[in-house]
Amino acid sequence: MKIVISAESTVDLPKDLLKKYDIHTIPYTIIMGNKEYFDGEILPEEIFKQVDETKVLPKTSAINEHQYEEYFEKLKKEYDAVIHFCLSGEITSSCKNAQNVAEKMENVYVVDSKSLSTGIALLAIYARTLADKGEKVEEIFKKVQSRVPFVQASFVLKKLEYLYKGGRCSALSYFGANLLHIRPQIILKDGKMGPYKKYRGNMDKVVKDYCKDTLEEFNNPDLLVGFVTYTTASEKMLEEAKKSLQERGFKTIYCTKAGATISSHCGENTLGILYINDGGKE
Repeated sequence: MKIVISAESTVDLPKDLLKKYDIHTIPYTIIMGNKEYFDGEILPEEIFKQVDETKVLPKTSAINEHQYEEYFEKLKKEYDAVIHFCLSGEITSSCKNAQNVAEKMENVYVVDSKSLSTGIALLAIYARTLADKGEKVEEIFKKVQSRVPFVQASFVLKKLEYLYKGGRCSALSYFGANLLHIRPQIILKDGKMGPYKKYRGNMDKVVKDYCKDTLEEFNNPDLLVGFVTYTTASEKMLEEAKKSLQERGFKTIYCTKAGATISSHCGENTLGILYINDGGKE
């Protein structure tokens, strides 16, 4: 059986990695003023520049059922089965839309990643390795689902402005963080974003402390693949994050930039380390 691995553009993988792991994607829509762009047509830096100039945050549009019908039908012309990964269903209606469409089609399996960005990518890459080994689609779907609760997806950010204006944090948290110069850690738990630890100081030091704390707390990583994913970051921030994963023993470390959808909600100077915290699975 010929199996295709698919994800939404929120998987945040560059073209070379999408090609390497043969992962197909469907884009979200970014709305800037009266203009619409598919995720990938506008860069995060362009979004940040427009926000600085207009003081208006972009909006993102969920992928609807009609878009999914066309997308899955196109894939089914070339493949016998589809395993599709969604941004957490607690964050977007896209996941439910994909599930509704899949229920009407044969051999289309939708995974609610309960995650975002390269947290989704970790699951998609795992599915690809299983498919390449010749495992049956039902078994791949089952094995992937079993790893969803173990995806460690978190990030630390300089400012809460984008999350606050996007309705994803309270006014009290926003103004408190600004007043005290807090750099909050946001973590995905049960598919929902929420505040976790708080840091202070320049972002270079914050990233170092955040990585240390995360690896100490979520201390059973699958060392096969780890991600450092960011919207914008200094060289020092990236060095500290990569060094932390290298010292922990990760065999492959990918450093990737978040796409327009994720960047629209997190803002500049956001960085996370992401890995599956279950010690590795066959």
